Amino acid sequence: MSAPTQRPKVTAHEARQTAEAARERDWHKPSFAKELFLGRFRLDLVHPHPLPAEEDARRGEAFLASLRTFCETRIDGARIEREARIPDETITGLKELGALGMKIDRKYGGLGLTQLYYNRALALVGSASPAVGALLSAHQSIGVPQPLKLFGTQEQKDAFLPRLARTDLSAFLLTEPDVGSDPARLATTAVPVRDDEGDAYVLDGVKLWTTNGVVADLLVVMARVPASDGGRGGITAFVVEADSPGITVEHRNAFMGLRGLENGLTRFHRVRVPAENRIGPEGAGLKIALTTLNTGRLSLPAACAGAGKWCLKIAREWAGVREQWGGPVARHEAVGTKISFIAATTFALEAVVDLASQMADEDRNDIRIEAALAKLYGSEMAWLIADELVQIRGGRGYETADSLAARGERAVPAEQLLRDLRINRIFEGSTEIMHLLIAREAVDAHLSVAGDLIDPAKSLADKAKAGARAGGFYARWLPGLVTGAGQLPNSYGEFGVLAGHLRYVERTSRKLARSTFYAMSRWQGRMELKQAFLGRIVDIGAELFAMSAACVRAELLRTTGDHGPEAHQLADAFCHQARLRIEELFGRLWSNTDDLDRRVVDGVLAGRYTWLEAGIVDPSGEGPWIADASPGPSTEEDVHRRVR
Repeated sequence: MSAPTQRPKVTAHEARQTAEAARERDWHKPSFAKELFLGRFRLDLVHPHPLPAEEDARRGEAFLASLRTFCETRIDGARIEREARIPDETITGLKELGALGMKIDRKYGGLGLTQLYYNRALALVGSASPAVGALLSAHQSIGVPQPLKLFGTQEQKDAFLPRLARTDLSAFLLTEPDVGSDPARLATTAVPVRDDEGDAYVLDGVKLWTTNGVVADLLVVMARVPASDGGRGGITAFVVEADSPGITVEHRNAFMGLRGLENGLTRFHRVRVPAENRIGPEGAGLKIALTTLNTGRLSLPAACAGAGKWCLKIAREWAGVREQWGGPVARHEAVGTKISFIAATTFALEAVVDLASQMADEDRNDIRIEAALAKLYGSEMAWLIADELVQIRGGRGYETADSLAARGERAVPAEQLLRDLRINRIFEGSTEIMHLLIAREAVDAHLSVAGDLIDPAKSLADKAKAGARAGGFYARWLPGLVTGAGQLPNSYGEFGVLAGHLRYVERTSRKLARSTFYAMSRWQGRMELKQAFLGRIVDIGAELFAMSAACVRAELLRTTGDHGPEAHQLADAFCHQARLRIEELFGRLWSNTDDLDRRVVDGVLAGRYTWLEAGIVDPSGEGPWIADASPGPSTEEDVHRRVR
């Protein structure tokens, strides 16, 4: 076994620099959400609601029809949950259907679906089995196809995309046992070599939580290339054949939910990767990953919208037949308010996903913030929806589907859905990380003109220049936050009953921008440490985005004659509910327990409250918190080769 490598020693400043270098810094296209955070309600960017091209819709609907038949006849969600594995025949059927190539261009053998129809397909599959939905999403949203589409050479596309469209599964490998959201500490290395076969890189390291990694044929691997005279080095992306010598899947992880997920721990020991398999230049790996996620993140809220639809169906059917105190439980206000929340929020979740997806397809707008907001909002609200369904179902919501069926009742997997949805608040950017990521983008305009003012590393001359830039920017920007269309009683009149909600969004976006400006003026360089405050700012923006999407979608349905009155009612209910949440968030911007909470945390970490832990036993034992992941040859069984 090789001696343990030294994991990079990274300061907080260096970690921030790594994250900042990976950002897309320029805004070449307009962004509805970015403008919203700046107090500018650009309804023209989302209304009229964009629509798919006729041919795209025809092909998308045709595939959804075939996929629905497949889901109803060839996906056994109960079996996947019971056996904790997706059957081979199901994966084979997905390949035959072309589902592996939904987002791959037709010239490479894929289906070439739009983002809109890809997301609708994921929602449909996820309703049959969330594990199958996760398999398809990981393969196409963050696996090999998407980074190759955006950054691959023509030779790489020709070599890999036909395989990925029909036969080969892919996985994305970034996380390590001691590296989560702080990639600056990445320890897996890729050392350039030249041998008889040509230029290559030799990979060494360990990757954790490799969704699809247990069964994948091709991998996207992020590894650190050492800097040298001939190259810049840095975190770099590679396409790696999963059966390469030196790759071992040492463990298949088991989770609270998504029990069919093929997710494991993979070791690389002196794995040779041809230089032509590098995606993009050295050091571009994180930027490639983040750019891929700009649209890739939309797969999660799509699954969440699908989950909301299922919860609504079950809540409607169950609450209409379950009688207590002389009538259906749905008629009792305590339960009825939950059903209203599920229905209204599901409408909004679908509106957010469809709007962001269609904006991605049109490519007229920069949707990096919209996609991040959709992921954040969808994962949080779907969890609340599922929790409310479990409550409506009562004891039956807590009981497993198998147990219900065994005693003669309908096998409703409500508790399974709650477990399956829980991971969405964690992977592809936890809620906490999404708050910080969105907040950074939301204040980008401020930092662009005034960032040097609060940077202690900048000289007085730099600060003077920044002050001049900031003065000009704020002289133009601040007056626009005083008044707007939201104060005019007849603005947005074509939206009917929803016009008042759009006026609220316009007024509130200006209030949000003023609050952000005041906070920056108050805390300056310490603003980035006010994570609870930034989280509330982002949550307000997410609610405003969802309100906008719901109103625009309702108006689209009204003008097309497709459930228009019902859509307006759902949007109206959602907006009223969202406004209450927004007002609470505004109240907590300046009146909260953040300072007290920090003092309590200091006490917890200092051990001042250990007396409170008395009277329990800890069944977790005395094992290490993080397993050793020292590079070297594997001494474990290769799970990958055993399951394939």
